[in-house]
Amino acid sequence: MPQPRSHRSRRLEEQLLRLLADLVRREVKDPRIGAVTLTAVEVSPDLSHATVYFLPFGMGKDPAPVAEGLGKAAGYLRTMVGKQLTLRHTPQLHFKLDTTLEKGMALNALIKEAVADDRRRQTDADPAMAADDAAPDSVADQPAEGNAADGG
Repeated sequence: MPQPRSHRSRRLEEQLLRLLADLVRREVKDPRIGAVTLTAVEVSPDLSHATVYFLPFGMGKDPAPVAEGLGKAAGYLRTMVGKQLTLRHTPQLHFKLDTTLEKGMALNALIKEAVADDRRRQTDADPAMAADDAAPDSVADQPAEGNAADGG
C-alpha cells in the first residue's frame, strides 16, 4: 500500500515542476527535446529520486528522442535545481513519458462502447425502449419554455 505523501514532498514536487519547466524551456538547447510539456513530478519518500513526467508537443511526435534528450540533460538540470533550491540533497531526475492522456482516451472509448452495447441490447429486448432513447436525456436538451426577457 503506498504511503501518504507528506506536505514537504508535495511542496517539493510543485517547486520542481515549476523550476524544471522553466529550465527546460530556457537552458536546455538539445534539438531532440524541442517543445515539451512537463506534466507532473513525483518524489520518492526519502526525496532522493524524482520522476518527471513529460509530453512532447504534438501528438504525432515520437517520444523516444525527447526522452533520450531529457535523460542526457538530467545531470545538468539536477545541478541547476541544486543551485536554485535550498536542499541538502538534490534528487536524481528520471524522465518518463506521461501516458495518462492515452489511458484516459482508451477508458473513454471503452465506456462509450459499453453504453452503446447496452442501448443495443435494450432495443433488441424491448422495441418500446427505442422510443424512450430518442427523448432528450436532460433538462438542458429540452427547449426552454418562454423567454428570459419576458419573465418566463
